[in-house]
Amino acid sequence: MNSNSQDQIYDLAVIGAGSAAKAAATEARRRGKSVAMVERAAPGGTCLNVGCIPSKNMLAAAAARASAQNNRFPGILTSAGPVDLSLLVEAKDEFIRERREKDHVKATEQAGIVLLRGTASFTPSGQERPTLMVTGPNGEETPISAEHVLIATGAQPFIPDVPGLADVDHLTSASAMSLDRVPESLLVVGGNAIGLEQAQLFSRLGARTTVVELAPRIAPFEDPSISATLQQALTDDGIDFLTGANLTGVQPTGTGVLATVTVGSDKLRIPTEKILVATGRRPATDGLNLDAVGVELGPRGEVTVDEHLRTVHPRIWAAGDVTGQRQFVYVAGAQGVTAVSNIFGDSPRTLDYTAVPRVTFTSPAVASVGLTPHEVEATEQPYETRELPLAFVPRAMVSQRTNGLLKLVSEPGAGRILGVHMVGEEAGEVITAATYLLSAGFTVERLAGTWAPFLTMAESLRIAAQAPPTV
Repeated sequence: MNSNSQDQIYDLAVIGAGSAAKAAATEARRRGKSVAMVERAAPGGTCLNVGCIPSKNMLAAAAARASAQNNRFPGILTSAGPVDLSLLVEAKDEFIRERREKDHVKATEQAGIVLLRGTASFTPSGQERPTLMVTGPNGEETPISAEHVLIATGAQPFIPDVPGLADVDHLTSASAMSLDRVPESLLVVGGNAIGLEQAQLFSRLGARTTVVELAPRIAPFEDPSISATLQQALTDDGIDFLTGANLTGVQPTGTGVLATVTVGSDKLRIPTEKILVATGRRPATDGLNLDAVGVELGPRGEVTVDEHLRTVHPRIWAAGDVTGQRQFVYVAGAQGVTAVSNIFGDSPRTLDYTAVPRVTFTSPAVASVGLTPHEVEATEQPYETRELPLAFVPRAMVSQRTNGLLKLVSEPGAGRILGVHMVGEEAGEVITAATYLLSAGFTVERLAGTWAPFLTMAESLRIAAQAPPTV
């Protein structure tokens, strides 16, 4: 298959090479369809190259240092020396290169997917079949046509319009992963998942770290008791917090920057070496020339799709973060497969997002699936909760990691489980089990009588179910 042929008409052209794109392209090839994938950066998308995978690799390294620095067990002497961040980043980069080459570049070739390097934009064709112009790294232009096009361009960091911010060398969660030394001090703007992970990462590597969050509490989408427990744990870990606070100005200094943070009627001047902006991500649609094909954008810049992931154009589809749905790699992958099934299959498919879990990989971690009490209240349906401090979980006791809690939300009378929320070590593993419970329609009563291995954190689900309701 000639990737330079202007006469080639593909069954599917995919813009992007991240999680949604790869899943879609692989599924299309499994169905025997010809596929071209256009990527302007590195194959693998945000998660592999600058997002979840490199950050979790670095978080694991920071956790190893924290364990040595704060050993919980008597009789074992440990200490933590200075950090050579350049060496740590070099090892992380090599790990990412290996995964990209094996899991994406070679896998794409072996699947028979044509990978085109460059930027893609729609061109008016006057035909129902979409046409793309691919501009390569050297400026060469190649038009390609496809029976269907899937937009899977992901999202990019959202940078707020703060006076002076553009004039300083601020960090994002991506650029922070390439620093060659640990800053003396770091101001993290944003107290949700990405900001909290980055804050703890650099705090544990030795930076004096402060988090500024506009909402009244950190992790604002979690249950308030979960947020409060997490903030106390991270404060104990050495991180400072300013909540209900807004970054309103930045100016350069000889040693870094001076940040102005407004808290109520007070204006605080905070000197810091670096500022890391983690205020969310916005769909990446720049340069696609969507107007040429009539594809519409929503209020947050997302590509508007129906429940089958089709845009207003009958042959143009979208999947992943660019749709404005929950920005998780597993959601993107599921959308990619679903879109291809709807393009080439006989029976339309939709996705059920009811039991989509989420994890923040701090220590202790935060994980949730289903509805919080506040979200249940919004539906005006009755509910009850059960709250279990991890001090009552045998595994947490023997590991001396009792800082945290588990919360079950259910219908009254030990009824159907509506949500499970946890802050604590191994929270992600526990919530994975909870996801299966929600998907299977488990009741609290049934969970209370289910087997659970002793001395596992997942046992906390059963223990919580056996407790009386707190609300």
